[in-house]
Order: sequence, then C-alpha cells, then structure tokens
Amino acid sequence: MLHYKTYTHEKNHQWVIFVHGAGGSSSIWYKQLREFKQHFNILLVDLRGHGKSQSEKFLLKKYSFKEVSLDVLEVMDHLKIQKAHFVGISLGTILIQTIAELKPERVASMTLGGAVTKMNFRSQFLIAMGNLCKSFIPYMWLYSLFAWVIMPKKRHEASRSLFIGEAKKLCQKEFKRWFKLTLKINPFLQKLTKKEMPIPTLYIMGEEDYMFLPPIQAFIDKKKHSKLLTIRDCGHVCNVDQPDIFNKKSIDFIKKQIAAAPTAS
Repeated sequence: MLHYKTYTHEKNHQWVIFVHGAGGSSSIWYKQLREFKQHFNILLVDLRGHGKSQSEKFLLKKYSFKEVSLDVLEVMDHLKIQKAHFVGISLGTILIQTIAELKPERVASMTLGGAVTKMNFRSQFLIAMGNLCKSFIPYMWLYSLFAWVIMPKKRHEASRSLFIGEAKKLCQKEFKRWFKLTLKINPFLQKLTKKEMPIPTLYIMGEEDYMFLPPIQAFIDKKKHSKLLTIRDCGHVCNVDQPDIFNKKSIDFIKKQIAAAPTAS
C-alpha cells in the first residue's frame, strides 16, 4: 500500500485528498497543509516509487494511469473513506480524472492545479527525445530540462527547485517507468477529457503555464460542470507560485460543493 498521512478535523468529516505529480511527493503540499487542516480532514499520499512509497512490491506491478490510480483507491478503502474532494497538481490531475472515471461515486469534487489535458507539439517532442535518450542520459538531466521548459521564468525558481529536489529521490529505473507512461499520453487524455463527468471541477492554472493552459481555455466553455481560474504572475506549479490564491479559491470551491450537497459523506 502507498505511504500516506492523515490529519483529522474535530468537527468536519469531509475528506480532502491531495495527489502530487510525477517526480514529486506529498511534501509539495507544504504551503497548503496549514490552511486546509483548519477546514477538512486531510489525506496525503506518496505515489508508487515517490516519497516514502518505495516498496519493492511496486516494481512487480503494471504501470499505467489506471493501476496507479487504483493505488489511491486502495488507501481510501483501507481508511474507509467512501467519498472525498480531490486536489491535484500536474500529472496528479490525470490520476484524479482517472479515479473519477473508474469510480465517480468516490469523487465529490476535483480541484485540478496545473492540469494536464493535452500535450502540445513542444512537450510531445521533448517526450519523444527523452524516451530515445533515457537509456544513456542521466534521468536528472532530462527532468531538469523538462522543469526549465515548463517553468522557465525567474519567479518559477521555487517551483523548479522543489520539483528537481524531489525528483532526485527517484531512482533511474523508477523514472523510466513513469516516463514510459507519457508515450501514449495524448490518446489517453483525449479519451479522458472527451466526455465530462458530472462532478464539480475547478481548473486552477497559472497565466504563464504556456504548455497546459491553452488546451483548457479551448474547451472550458463547452463544459457544464467545470470552470477555470487563471492566476496572474504564476506558472505551472500554481500551489507553490501563488499559494494564498490557490488555497483561498480551492477551499472556497470545496466548501461550496459541501453546502450544495450537505449529506455527502
């Protein structure tokens, strides 16, 4: 089972589950924890091969977005959490959407920060080159390159440093397993986003998230249950670049969903 940590609220029984992206760990939510703990029960998970989820048994498992999402559901089952509000960042948003497709009754709402819904030409080219070179180039070179391309500005430096620092805790083999998931990511994302789940969804994107913001802007007006919040002076990792805005808007959004469905568990 994944390594996890919980924080329980004295009065509120609603759960918020945080899902980090590839190369990160639950520690990336350090700017959210204090605020969210004041309002909800919190579940932090380290995805397989990340953080403290380093068990050898994961090496024997199949790596797919579905399988990795089932890891999170296993923790929910273990803790007897029937339904929760999910907050994710970057590739973690793909896992949350996958959970919503597999088990929509378990997802009360989705807050998707730096959401990945489509890879543009530049990102597809980088992924293709990375897959060609991953066998003989140190994985940290590739990861650092991706971090600089996705988060190029000086004000993104904290986000870059955080993610590169977390990625250093991965081993080369683990990086390759996760990188392999990106090979067929666009067809998977196309299928995932083609139909909208009837689940309240808030996309929180940085105005400077040049790779991943445009695809969401292109389809958001067609979505009935989704809305987009764009944050100025902010890059891909919006929970780190602009934590105050991220926290307020996401907490307000979750509270609104709770008020609209007071009997939700």
